[in-house]
Amino acid sequence: MKTICFYFQVHQPMRLRKYRFFDMGKSHNYLDDAANRSIMQKVARRCYLPMNALMLKLIEENRGAFKVSFSISGPAIEQFRAYAPEVLDSFKKLVATGHVEFLAETYSHSLASLVDMDEFRSEVRRHSALMEAEFGQKPGAFRNTELIYSDAIGAEVAALGFKTMLAEGAKHVLGWKSPNYVYAGAVDQKLRLLLRNYKLSDDIAFRFSNRGWDEWPLTADKYVGWLADASNPGEVINLFMDYETFGEHQWADSGIFDFMARLPKTALAQKHGLRFATVSEAAGNNQPVAVLHSPHAMSWADEERDVTAWLGNELQDEAFAKLYALKENVRKVNNPDFDFVWRFMQNSDHFYYMATKWLSDGDVHTYFNPYGSAYEAFINYMNVLSDFTVDLDRALAGR
Repeated sequence: MKTICFYFQVHQPMRLRKYRFFDMGKSHNYLDDAANRSIMQKVARRCYLPMNALMLKLIEENRGAFKVSFSISGPAIEQFRAYAPEVLDSFKKLVATGHVEFLAETYSHSLASLVDMDEFRSEVRRHSALMEAEFGQKPGAFRNTELIYSDAIGAEVAALGFKTMLAEGAKHVLGWKSPNYVYAGAVDQKLRLLLRNYKLSDDIAFRFSNRGWDEWPLTADKYVGWLADASNPGEVINLFMDYETFGEHQWADSGIFDFMARLPKTALAQKHGLRFATVSEAAGNNQPVAVLHSPHAMSWADEERDVTAWLGNELQDEAFAKLYALKENVRKVNNPDFDFVWRFMQNSDHFYYMATKWLSDGDVHTYFNPYGSAYEAFINYMNVLSDFTVDLDRALAGR
């Protein structure tokens, strides 16, 4: 039998308010609370609440044969608490079924794994503690920010005690091999890797409502046929995507909820030989077929499947370097207010907004960017960071 592994990423960034040069030294209120509240409540209405209700119904209807996995970032949890506590309650109902797994990630949805392993470990431990406190689950599987993976990062994740990690099924890493199998980490081969089948995942996440797509409309029967197709060999089909796909990126009137409502029962029909599993179950029930070598960091973003969506141009590199140069002073001050700012300034989204990519990838970046340009995003971020730096220096001098 083939296993279908659904994993959903739940994240909302902490959005910065328009912070001008003349605000520096006068205000340390950096967040756009109104935008964060309105966006969270809008996405809760369109996605989180109706989709969680549907997930609960599908798990109950299929008597636990339908299973899913999630990771929820620290910024998302903090905003659920502040603006949409009913969403947290709905996730807890899913946990209570016993058929939903929560994964660990970096607390701040940060890029720490690319530059500072000490900070990375701190972030992961903080997030694991959050998952245990909120949902009563101690994560045994890990998903890095933006699915960023390399051999070195995998080794750190294994050293932290995780048995399974998610990664992208990138062609430049896999070569001729299929993503539809379990792989082993190159450094610590006890670490099992599940690789995203990006074509089948993006058929739902990006192409579902595209009327120009030659496979539109996508029905549950058609999609399950692709999953079960003998010409698409493998043991585990990993369908990883943003949870906001449902109702936010793909609106309800596209039929996305109806599609998902029909998918489990269609897939579980005996003729297809398909079953569902959580991330840890999928990794534990199948033996690795090979070692995956990824000496350079890969991700699930853009055609390159590398980290250039967040780092690589002069704007991103300067902002990133100046942020991480503050780490030791933040720790020395040891103040929860400074820790809070330090965490939300690490959100990968801030650096994504500074990307200067063009063509098809540029369209995606523009869709998710609240700023008029990468330079505007950079200036706003650096104004906040400059004021934070001055305030941090003052606090350090007054210790």
